[in-house]
Amino acid sequence: MTIKFGPAGLGSVADAEKVLEQYKKLGFKICEIAFTYSAYIKDKKDAKRIGEKAKELGIELTIHAPYFINLNSSEKEKIEASKKRILKCCEIGEELGVKRVVFHPGYYGKTSREETYTNIKKQIKEILEHIKKNNWKIKISPETMGKINVFGSPEEISNLVKETGCDFCIDFAHILAREKKVDYEKIKKLFPQKEWHCHFSGIVYGEKGEKHHRTTEKKEWEELLKNLPKDKEISIVCESPTLIEDSVEGMKIYEKLK
Repeated sequence: MTIKFGPAGLGSVADAEKVLEQYKKLGFKICEIAFTYSAYIKDKKDAKRIGEKAKELGIELTIHAPYFINLNSSEKEKIEASKKRILKCCEIGEELGVKRVVFHPGYYGKTSREETYTNIKKQIKEILEHIKKNNWKIKISPETMGKINVFGSPEEISNLVKETGCDFCIDFAHILAREKKVDYEKIKKLFPQKEWHCHFSGIVYGEKGEKHHRTTEKKEWEELLKNLPKDKEISIVCESPTLIEDSVEGMKIYEKLK
Protein backbone atom coordinates (compact mmCIF):
# COMPACT_ATOMS: atom_id res chain seq x y z
CA MET A 1 0.00 0.00 0.00
CA THR A 2 1.22 3.48 -0.82
CA ILE A 3 -0.58 6.51 0.54
CA LYS A 4 -0.27 10.06 -0.75
CA PHE A 5 -1.26 12.74 1.76
CA GLY A 6 -2.13 16.36 1.10
CA PRO A 7 -4.57 19.20 1.77
CA ALA A 8 -7.71 20.44 0.02
CA GLY A 9 -6.47 23.88 -0.94
CA LEU A 10 -3.86 25.62 -3.05
CA GLY A 11 -4.68 29.27 -2.42
CA SER A 12 -4.37 32.08 -4.94
CA VAL A 13 -3.03 31.85 -8.49
CA ALA A 14 -0.24 34.30 -7.63
CA ASP A 15 1.03 32.21 -4.68
CA ALA A 16 0.36 28.74 -6.12
CA GLU A 17 3.97 27.84 -6.99
CA LYS A 18 5.26 29.07 -3.63
CA VAL A 19 2.55 27.06 -1.84
CA LEU A 20 3.42 23.94 -3.84
CA GLU A 21 7.06 24.32 -2.81
CA GLN A 22 6.00 24.53 0.87
CA TYR A 23 3.85 21.43 0.39
CA LYS A 24 6.81 19.58 -1.09
CA LYS A 25 8.93 20.49 1.96
CA LEU A 26 6.20 19.12 4.23
CA GLY A 27 6.20 15.85 2.28
CA PHE A 28 2.78 16.20 0.61
CA LYS A 29 2.27 14.22 -2.59
CA ILE A 30 -1.22 15.44 -3.49
CA CYS A 31 -3.18 18.69 -3.44
CA GLU A 32 -6.84 19.21 -4.23
CA ILE A 33 -7.55 22.61 -5.76
CA ALA A 34 -10.75 23.98 -4.24
CA PHE A 35 -12.92 25.34 -7.05
CA THR A 36 -15.76 24.95 -4.55
CA TYR A 37 -17.08 28.50 -5.05
CA SER A 38 -15.74 29.08 -8.56
CA ALA A 39 -13.11 27.82 -11.01
CA TYR A 40 -10.74 30.62 -10.08
CA ILE A 41 -7.78 29.61 -12.28
CA LYS A 42 -9.04 31.10 -15.53
CA ASP A 43 -5.96 31.78 -17.64
CA LYS A 44 -4.60 28.73 -19.50
CA LYS A 45 -1.04 30.03 -19.12
CA ASP A 46 -1.46 30.15 -15.32
CA ALA A 47 -2.92 26.65 -15.34
CA LYS A 48 0.00 25.29 -17.41
CA ARG A 49 2.57 27.02 -15.19
CA ILE A 50 1.01 25.70 -11.96
CA GLY A 51 0.61 22.22 -13.45
CA GLU A 52 4.23 22.09 -14.57
CA LYS A 53 5.42 23.19 -11.11
CA ALA A 54 3.35 20.47 -9.42
CA LYS A 55 4.73 17.85 -11.82
CA GLU A 56 8.30 18.99 -11.20
CA LEU A 57 7.73 18.68 -7.43
CA GLY A 58 6.01 15.28 -7.70
CA ILE A 59 2.68 16.58 -6.37
CA GLU A 60 -0.47 15.15 -7.93
CA LEU A 61 -3.21 17.73 -8.50
CA THR A 62 -6.94 17.12 -8.29
CA ILE A 63 -9.88 19.55 -8.42
CA HIS A 64 -13.00 19.85 -6.27
CA ALA A 65 -15.78 21.23 -8.46
CA PRO A 66 -18.15 24.00 -7.25
CA TYR A 67 -20.74 23.13 -4.61
CA PHE A 68 -23.55 24.49 -6.80
CA ILE A 69 -24.14 21.21 -8.64
CA ASN A 70 -27.37 19.23 -8.78
CA LEU A 71 -27.62 16.68 -11.56
CA ASN A 72 -31.13 15.80 -10.33
CA SER A 73 -32.65 19.29 -10.31
CA SER A 74 -36.31 19.60 -11.34
CA GLU A 75 -35.20 22.54 -13.51
CA LYS A 76 -33.46 21.60 -16.75
CA GLU A 77 -31.43 24.87 -16.74
CA LYS A 78 -29.93 23.96 -13.35
CA ILE A 79 -28.88 20.53 -14.63
CA GLU A 80 -27.27 22.10 -17.70
CA ALA A 81 -25.51 24.72 -15.54
CA SER A 82 -24.26 21.92 -13.23
CA LYS A 83 -22.83 19.96 -16.16
CA LYS A 84 -21.17 23.11 -17.49
CA ARG A 85 -19.49 23.69 -14.12
CA ILE A 86 -18.08 20.16 -14.07
CA LEU A 87 -16.91 20.42 -17.69
CA LYS A 88 -15.30 23.81 -17.03
CA CYS A 89 -13.28 22.16 -14.23
CA CYS A 90 -12.31 19.39 -16.66
CA GLU A 91 -11.20 21.92 -19.28
CA ILE A 92 -9.00 23.82 -16.81
CA GLY A 93 -7.94 20.50 -15.27
CA GLU A 94 -6.55 19.32 -18.60
CA GLU A 95 -4.30 22.41 -18.73
CA LEU A 96 -3.24 21.80 -15.12
CA GLY A 97 -2.52 18.13 -15.80
CA VAL A 98 -5.08 17.19 -13.16
CA LYS A 99 -6.02 13.53 -12.70
CA ARG A 100 -9.63 13.92 -11.55
CA VAL A 101 -12.46 16.33 -10.76
CA VAL A 102 -14.38 15.50 -7.56
CA PHE A 103 -17.98 16.71 -7.28
CA HIS A 104 -21.15 16.41 -5.20
CA PRO A 105 -23.66 14.77 -7.57
CA GLY A 106 -27.01 16.14 -6.37
CA TYR A 107 -30.07 15.92 -4.12
CA TYR A 108 -33.01 13.53 -3.96
CA GLY A 109 -35.47 16.44 -3.82
CA LYS A 110 -38.99 15.16 -4.50
CA THR A 111 -37.88 12.19 -6.61
CA SER A 112 -37.45 8.65 -5.29
CA ARG A 113 -33.94 7.31 -4.69
CA GLU A 114 -34.22 5.05 -7.74
CA GLU A 115 -35.35 7.89 -10.01
CA THR A 116 -32.64 10.19 -8.64
CA TYR A 117 -30.03 7.52 -9.38
CA THR A 118 -31.31 7.09 -12.97
CA ASN A 119 -31.30 10.86 -13.58
CA ILE A 120 -27.79 11.37 -12.19
CA LYS A 121 -26.47 8.33 -14.10
CA LYS A 122 -27.81 9.79 -17.37
CA GLN A 123 -26.10 13.16 -16.76
CA ILE A 124 -22.78 11.54 -15.82
CA LYS A 125 -22.86 9.50 -19.03
CA GLU A 126 -23.38 12.71 -21.02
CA ILE A 127 -20.45 14.41 -19.24
CA LEU A 128 -18.25 11.38 -19.98
CA GLU A 129 -19.24 11.51 -23.66
CA HIS A 130 -18.21 15.17 -23.79
CA ILE A 131 -14.85 14.33 -22.15
CA LYS A 132 -14.28 11.55 -24.68
CA LYS A 133 -15.19 13.80 -27.61
CA ASN A 134 -12.57 16.34 -26.46
CA ASN A 135 -9.95 13.59 -25.99
CA TRP A 136 -9.44 14.71 -22.38
CA LYS A 137 -7.69 12.25 -20.06
CA ILE A 138 -9.34 13.59 -16.91
CA LYS A 139 -11.61 11.48 -14.69
CA ILE A 140 -14.79 12.65 -12.96
CA SER A 141 -15.32 11.44 -9.40
CA PRO A 142 -18.72 11.68 -7.67
CA GLU A 143 -18.20 11.75 -3.91
CA THR A 144 -19.83 9.79 -1.07
CA MET A 145 -21.93 12.35 0.80
CA GLY A 146 -22.52 13.00 4.50
CA LYS A 147 -26.21 14.00 4.76
CA ILE A 148 -28.93 11.40 4.58
CA ASN A 149 -31.16 13.55 2.30
CA VAL A 150 -28.36 14.01 -0.25
CA PHE A 151 -27.59 11.54 -3.04
CA GLY A 152 -24.26 9.78 -2.49
CA SER A 153 -24.41 6.66 -0.32
CA PRO A 154 -21.41 4.32 -0.82
CA GLU A 155 -23.73 1.91 -2.70
CA GLU A 156 -25.00 4.64 -5.04
CA ILE A 157 -21.49 5.84 -5.89
CA SER A 158 -20.25 2.26 -6.38
CA ASN A 159 -23.14 1.54 -8.78
CA LEU A 160 -22.42 4.71 -10.76
CA VAL A 161 -18.82 3.55 -11.20
CA LYS A 162 -19.98 0.12 -12.40
CA GLU A 163 -22.66 1.45 -14.74
CA THR A 164 -21.00 4.54 -16.23
CA GLY A 165 -17.26 3.92 -15.94
CA CYS A 166 -16.77 7.15 -13.95
CA ASP A 167 -14.21 7.43 -11.16
CA PHE A 168 -15.10 7.99 -7.44
CA CYS A 169 -14.14 9.75 -4.24
CA ILE A 170 -14.57 7.94 -0.90
CA ASP A 171 -15.09 10.50 1.86
CA PHE A 172 -14.69 8.55 5.10
CA ALA A 173 -15.88 11.46 7.27
CA HIS A 174 -19.06 11.69 5.19
CA ILE A 175 -19.66 7.94 5.43
CA LEU A 176 -19.31 8.12 9.23
CA ALA A 177 -21.76 11.04 9.40
CA ARG A 178 -24.27 9.36 7.08
CA GLU A 179 -24.11 5.81 8.46
CA LYS A 180 -22.91 6.50 12.04
CA LYS A 181 -20.03 4.06 11.55
CA VAL A 182 -17.60 3.08 8.81
CA ASP A 183 -17.91 -0.51 7.64
CA TYR A 184 -14.48 -0.88 6.05
CA GLU A 185 -15.17 -4.41 4.78
CA LYS A 186 -18.27 -3.16 2.96
CA ILE A 187 -16.32 -0.27 1.41
CA LYS A 188 -13.62 -2.69 0.19
CA LYS A 189 -16.28 -4.83 -1.51
CA LEU A 190 -18.03 -1.83 -3.07
CA PHE A 191 -14.77 -0.38 -4.42
CA PRO A 192 -12.52 -3.24 -5.58
CA GLN A 193 -10.53 -0.84 -7.81
CA LYS A 194 -6.74 -0.70 -7.41
CA GLU A 195 -6.74 3.07 -6.88
CA TRP A 196 -8.72 4.96 -4.23
CA HIS A 197 -9.10 8.74 -4.03
CA CYS A 198 -10.26 9.60 -0.50
CA HIS A 199 -11.23 12.59 1.61
CA PHE A 200 -10.84 12.59 5.37
CA SER A 201 -11.24 14.87 8.38
CA GLY A 202 -12.85 15.00 11.77
CA ILE A 203 -16.61 15.59 11.49
CA VAL A 204 -19.51 16.74 13.64
CA TYR A 205 -22.79 14.98 12.81
CA GLY A 206 -26.29 14.33 14.06
CA GLU A 207 -29.32 12.22 13.13
CA LYS A 208 -29.55 13.75 9.64
CA GLY A 209 -25.83 13.32 9.03
CA GLU A 210 -23.02 15.82 8.54
CA LYS A 211 -23.04 19.17 10.32
CA HIS A 212 -19.48 20.41 9.73
CA HIS A 213 -15.86 19.31 9.48
CA ARG A 214 -13.52 19.70 12.44
CA THR A 215 -9.84 19.06 13.25
CA THR A 216 -8.95 15.39 12.91
CA GLU A 217 -8.01 13.63 16.14
CA LYS A 218 -5.01 11.32 16.36
CA LYS A 219 -7.20 8.30 17.16
CA GLU A 220 -9.33 9.00 14.06
CA TRP A 221 -6.24 8.94 11.85
CA GLU A 222 -5.10 5.71 13.53
CA GLU A 223 -8.44 4.00 12.99
CA LEU A 224 -8.56 4.98 9.32
CA LEU A 225 -4.96 4.03 8.54
CA LYS A 226 -5.20 0.66 10.32
CA ASN A 227 -8.34 -0.24 8.37
CA LEU A 228 -7.38 0.83 4.86
CA PRO A 229 -6.69 -2.04 2.42
CA LYS A 230 -3.02 -2.91 2.01
CA ASP A 231 -3.14 -3.72 -1.70
CA LYS A 232 -4.12 -0.34 -3.17
CA GLU A 233 -2.73 3.00 -4.29
CA ILE A 234 -4.48 5.48 -1.98
CA SER A 235 -4.67 9.29 -1.93
CA ILE A 236 -5.97 11.00 1.20
CA VAL A 237 -6.97 14.65 0.86
CA CYS A 238 -7.58 16.30 4.24
CA GLU A 239 -10.55 18.68 4.40
CA SER A 240 -10.46 19.70 8.06
CA PRO A 241 -10.29 23.39 9.11
CA THR A 242 -6.61 22.74 10.07
CA LEU A 243 -5.82 20.80 6.92
CA ILE A 244 -2.05 21.41 6.73
CA GLU A 245 -1.35 20.34 10.32
CA ASP A 246 -3.77 17.42 10.04
CA SER A 247 -2.16 16.14 6.83
CA VAL A 248 1.27 16.29 8.49
CA GLU A 249 -0.04 14.38 11.51
CA GLY A 250 -1.68 11.75 9.26
CA MET A 251 1.66 11.21 7.48
CA LYS A 252 3.54 10.86 10.79
CA ILE A 253 1.04 8.29 12.08
CA TYR A 254 1.23 6.37 8.79
CA GLU A 255 5.05 6.22 9.00
CA LYS A 256 4.82 4.76 12.52
CA LEU A 257 2.23 2.17 11.48
CA LYS A 258 4.13 1.00 8.40
